[in-house]
Amino acid sequence: MKYIFIIFISLSIFSQAQFTLEPKEGFSPEIGILVSMMEDLKNRITINVQHLNQEETDFLLDDKANRIGALIMHLAATEKYYQVKSFENRNFNKEERKIWQSALDLGKPAQKEFQNKPISYYLDIWNEVRAESSRLLATKNDAWLKEMMGTTTMNNYWAWFHVMEHQANHMGQIAMIASRLPKRK
Repeated sequence: MKYIFIIFISLSIFSQAQFTLEPKEGFSPEIGILVSMMEDLKNRITINVQHLNQEETDFLLDDKANRIGALIMHLAATEKYYQVKSFENRNFNKEERKIWQSALDLGKPAQKEFQNKPISYYLDIWNEVRAESSRLLATKNDAWLKEMMGTTTMNNYWAWFHVMEHQANHMGQIAMIASRLPKRK
């Protein structure tokens, strides 16, 4: 019941805002709209997890599930991957794989690695990644969005749409896990 209330509070906060998409200032028009959508999703996820205590952040629904902290780290890792792929036309190097690979893959390694840290730890990492995404996206124009990423079959627009789409998919997964959290003591 408390999570339905939190979702209601989140919606009531947004009900005071205009539901329009406008280019974010400092970006070309299409990139600015994309950044606005990514920020909206990130803000909604943040609002719904920032209150979690350690037990809730580390909660594991079952042995095949992921912890909410790991899912936030996964969102940061996915965004970081597309930064490297779209701005540098490469995959993660060896050092970056050490940092990000288990978050990208999730599963058993992530279940072990991503626990015993407060939700703020994961949100801070995602904030850093997002700040870098915003900085880099501000250097590009709308024509760049349509450029193909190296020898891949995707353009930059699709890659950054996928970052946003990924956030939306995991927002639902995080909400489902949150709805199953044990009652606070």
